[in-house]
Amino acid sequence: MLEIIKAIIYGIVEGITEWLPISSTGHLILVEQLIPFTNVSEGFFDMFDVVIQLGAIMAVVLLFWKQIWPFRMPEKQKKGKADLMSYVNMDIMTLWFKILVSCIPAAVIGILFDDVFEALFYNPVCIAIALIVFGVAFIIIETWNQRRRPQVNTLSQITYQTAIMIGVFQLIAAIFPGTSRSGATIVGALLIGVSRTVAAEYTFFLAIPVMFGASLLKVVKFGFSFTALEGVTLAVGTIVSFVVSLFVLKFLMGYIKKHDFKVFGWYRIILGLVVLIYFWVLR
Repeated sequence: MLEIIKAIIYGIVEGITEWLPISSTGHLILVEQLIPFTNVSEGFFDMFDVVIQLGAIMAVVLLFWKQIWPFRMPEKQKKGKADLMSYVNMDIMTLWFKILVSCIPAAVIGILFDDVFEALFYNPVCIAIALIVFGVAFIIIETWNQRRRPQVNTLSQITYQTAIMIGVFQLIAAIFPGTSRSGATIVGALLIGVSRTVAAEYTFFLAIPVMFGASLLKVVKFGFSFTALEGVTLAVGTIVSFVVSLFVLKFLMGYIKKHDFKVFGWYRIILGLVVLIYFWVLR
């Protein structure tokens, strides 16, 4: 029962931090330091903290279904049958091609060097440094961005060049835990002239193939031989992260229409300093 309670806590943390630009992976690793699983096999948490994000991803799929599902039933035509292209929304399909382009940098580097990055950077001190550095970046970029007008105000205005540049920023988060995947892509998008709302939506959609791919990779590495407790723990954490994400996504989309991301930058800096003091000085 204690492990299930821990899974609920992890699910709540994941559901909140996956979409806010404060690093879900960083928070989950820090929570694991404080309340680790004790009755699971070696390597379970490394798989759990990635796969649990599928719950958060399914929240995006549910909330934005009409914006991301490219297939449709065509309107009845007076003469003849509908052709094949009538069943496809090409604007949405083009968006998915751009999203896949954005996935390329992180996918290639992640597959080749995932174990290396995990060994080097998945520790509290590196997470704290990443939290602080990107917290400062958020504040600086948002201050600078106040004097600029965004050049990209709709998803359709994102070009393939913009997509690959956002993918490069996402790569930073793939290397350094604590950076925040959503934070890195949003900061990158703001830098190259994408509006805050479009940057957030594109980041949400970009997470779908990224996290499905990362989850599959982790499950394959771990193997499919879950114990009953591990299976229940993973299911509970995923479901909780799904439910919490529904509320967080709705909150964030309303928040960014009226506010910038500076508050998240200050939060990251404060949390990073607390983590550094706790793990580097007091322990």
